[in-house]
Amino acid sequence: MPSHLTAFQMWLVLLSVFSLAAATRAEDAPADPSRLTLDRIFEGDEFKGEDAPVLQWMKRRGGYTTLEKPSGKEAGRDLVWHDPASGKKEILVPAHRFIPPGEESPLSVEGYAFSDDEAKLLIFTQGKRVWRLKTRGDYWVLDIAAGELKKLGGTAAPSTLMFASFAPDASRVAFVRANNIYVQNLHDMQITQLTTDGSEKVINGTFDWVYEEELHLHNGFRWSPDGQKIAYWQINTAGVREFHLVNNTDNLYSQVQVIPYPKVGEQNSSGRIGVVGAAGGDTSWLPIPGDPREHYVAQMDWVGAGESQRIVLQQFNRLQNTNRVMTVNSTALGQVKELFKETDAAWVENSNANLRWHDDQKKLIWISERDGWRHVYSISPTEDRATLVTPGKFDVVSVEGVDPQGKWIYFLASPDNPTRRTLHRARLDGSEVQRVTPPDQTGTHTYNISPDGKWAIHTFSTFNTPPVVDLVSLPDHETQQVLVENKELKERVSKLKQPTTEFFRVTIGEDVQLDAWAIKPPDFDATKSYPVLFHVYGEPAGQTVLDRWNAKRHLWHLMLAHQGYVVISVDNRGTPAPRGRDWRKVIYRQVGILASADQAAATRAILKERPYLDPQRVAIWGWSGGGSMTLNALFRYPDLYRTGMSIAPVPNERLYDTIYQERYMGLPGDNAEGYRLGSPITFASQLQGNLLLVHGTGDDNCHYQGTEALINELITHNKQFSMLAYPNRSHSISERKNTTRHLYGLLTRFLNQNTPANP
Repeated sequence: MPSHLTAFQMWLVLLSVFSLAAATRAEDAPADPSRLTLDRIFEGDEFKGEDAPVLQWMKRRGGYTTLEKPSGKEAGRDLVWHDPASGKKEILVPAHRFIPPGEESPLSVEGYAFSDDEAKLLIFTQGKRVWRLKTRGDYWVLDIAAGELKKLGGTAAPSTLMFASFAPDASRVAFVRANNIYVQNLHDMQITQLTTDGSEKVINGTFDWVYEEELHLHNGFRWSPDGQKIAYWQINTAGVREFHLVNNTDNLYSQVQVIPYPKVGEQNSSGRIGVVGAAGGDTSWLPIPGDPREHYVAQMDWVGAGESQRIVLQQFNRLQNTNRVMTVNSTALGQVKELFKETDAAWVENSNANLRWHDDQKKLIWISERDGWRHVYSISPTEDRATLVTPGKFDVVSVEGVDPQGKWIYFLASPDNPTRRTLHRARLDGSEVQRVTPPDQTGTHTYNISPDGKWAIHTFSTFNTPPVVDLVSLPDHETQQVLVENKELKERVSKLKQPTTEFFRVTIGEDVQLDAWAIKPPDFDATKSYPVLFHVYGEPAGQTVLDRWNAKRHLWHLMLAHQGYVVISVDNRGTPAPRGRDWRKVIYRQVGILASADQAAATRAILKERPYLDPQRVAIWGWSGGGSMTLNALFRYPDLYRTGMSIAPVPNERLYDTIYQERYMGLPGDNAEGYRLGSPITFASQLQGNLLLVHGTGDDNCHYQGTEALINELITHNKQFSMLAYPNRSHSISERKNTTRHLYGLLTRFLNQNTPANP
């Protein structure tokens, strides 16, 4: 140690070393099997649950199929058919049938789809990620009876085909390659190119970043029921300003990825719908009213089986407060008919259950909040009438399936507790609603329902219980077979010191109660003083207060409880909790403002109600929207929150994309003050506590740009903070070796050092 250091300076250095050593010991500590450590959670498979079977229901034959390892030493996986009624299994395609001609090893099947007659199988392999999902890869077709395996795409480069799908008669397959649509004949393998204008800016049959991310659109074309035509989206990004992601580490010189990304108030891409003959020819463009850059075609399909003339589509205006449903005759293109229109003073939800026909294609299933609750309606366009299918003061969370014979619709809801999810069914005429999930089962339930509505793969978990997956019959909900028990994981979790967990409500004034959960240390003593860590999200895209298993994140929270922290999460107003329209939409034009005020009010109330929580040791953390909310908490309420860990935030709402941010905030020209006051960067000068910023430089969603802008603002006001940038990691900060373990180690050390459990 240099001799010129004063005694005081040497003391500071030693204190720092001891603090770091203590933090390291807390992070990796003892080999006590009853306590969690980062290595136990994030390295190895000690707390890895069983993989749920990936299955597909068969429409014609009934039952379902799974991919399973052969019983012998054979490589690959068999495609196995299961009969739910008898439990009978049959190998439909043995693993060796997936071996391409001239090869020795079977294909690594990453996805598959049956033709309508279930005689052929479309196989996806060698998948590559495009934005969020692996949607680009190789496709093969297997004739199941003949055993003939053919690769699609001709001389196309490996892993360049997207969204291959059979024609209704299974004689051809359509796919997208390099933003053009192709059809390949399965008899002679001849390929016909249907579009020729595809380029970096003209996208046929798939979508740009913002349509995929915010409207959840992927496959952008639809076969007509007679197989003679294909309707498709064309997205033109010309004029959309480009965002650059810079990769500085993978090569000697930096590489740049260019993404057309429309930020708030900027020009959108143009979207339109075309119809082209499956044998080739010119595209006919549907005369959809309105400026295509100021509207979104959020859904599109042919009207239904046996109808190959009319296309039905759903169009939002840019503010997304008006949703028009219309049909267009693909032959007589002047015939555009508006079936009905949904409006809202805030925004209209985009439900994937919409545009589902029933009653012999006469009526549409539709989700609406017109009476203050999210309900299912049966819309009769010819009669201009809407029938309420799910009456009552509760929200439908999602439509899960339809029993076409019994004329029931199955849906998830939470009539009594918005932190849970249970299955219900209603007659399509609105005459009866029933709960299907047994009344003694709490927690969160999800279902994959068979096309005939008689069976479901049922997944159930609670906050402290890992998932169980079973096959149930409907509507009696009788278990036929347990598919995933997670017995070993449950046993390992049960051997841990068990923190006390509770769900509760906190009153913040004006008769507003917020849902919350808390995890307390195993040896909790109400006479002692504990630090508290709040986990927050708080935006319209998700809830944190749910009675379901949250895997490794939940285990990390348990580890912190083992260290002596109380961990709490609160859902503010504006989150998508099933508590009515007004609950969700009260935050319109004030995202970041009302939500952070709710969080702060809840924190104050909790501290008052629970005197064992130390008001001098209050920390908060969150990711994405939760990262933004963490910044809002730390900047707006510096007297309340002492430590904040913000991951991948959007510090300035003007830097996010059009579809998401404008949906909830309106246009910046009409709500400039809302955007200013809703952005945490506006209040950066008020920082007093300990701030950790974390961001992936390759984040194509919430750009690293926002964190850099915040850094500049903090420097301007001479505010000290800590930060770590993960090179080339995306929004999930999960790519490359050891990233997740490193990230949670960083969070743990920062929390231990700045909000210690044992000061």
